[in-house]
Amino acid sequence: MQQNLWLFAFAATTALLVATGCVSHAAPPPPPAPAAPVPPVPSEKLQPAAKPASEITLFNGKDLAGWKETDFGGRGVVAVKDGIIEISMGGQLTGFHWTNAAVLPKANYEIEFDAMKRDGNDFFCGLTFPANNSFCSLIIGGWGGSVVGISSLDGADASENDSSTSLFFERNRWYHIRLQVRPDKIMVWIDKDEVIDVGIAGRKVSMRTGEIEESIPLGIATWQTSASYKNLKLNKIPAQAGQTLTQ
Repeated sequence: MQQNLWLFAFAATTALLVATGCVSHAAPPPPPAPAAPVPPVPSEKLQPAAKPASEITLFNGKDLAGWKETDFGGRGVVAVKDGIIEISMGGQLTGFHWTNAAVLPKANYEIEFDAMKRDGNDFFCGLTFPANNSFCSLIIGGWGGSVVGISSLDGADASENDSSTSLFFERNRWYHIRLQVRPDKIMVWIDKDEVIDVGIAGRKVSMRTGEIEESIPLGIATWQTSASYKNLKLNKIPAQAGQTLTQ
């Protein structure tokens, strides 16, 4: 009984001391230390990835830098608008050509771009390009609007040699053109379809005689046709074992 009285008295005394502030509860744990400040992200813009060494810029999307309007008689107008090169219909040939032949490879390269026929009934793309130690032209939509081929092989035009094929081309529709030149062959794709795969080893590769020769070393022209072009680029590709330039 006395023990219970003693415990009661101790509890009452403790409660009184707490109430008067003489005894306090255990202090709460200190707050966690603040995290180290995160350094600010630099405000300058990230630089674009470097252009591959194998790529040659053909069109900057703004103007004809690197190109020159070809001085064809009776030509239409060549202009750049909204990132697109526009050729208006001329009396005969209208086009533009590259001015720095030194940077162009002779083989083992690809050229690709998008082309649109807007009006006219003949070729909306006459792409002149190097092939080994000579030059020739890829004709798209020639001879009334349908012939595709290389001019010239062994002296024969695109409509007459073994590269020739016939396709239908819609107006106001973009076509993706890809040309690949190897020392021994020329290949062409329109959209995803391969339309030319022709051997040139041991053959005479040349330009058709006439004003089209002014498109050398690299040029695009039309014949009495208006057209548009965009996304022009050239990429060098690895040479295959044993390949050497011909002619």
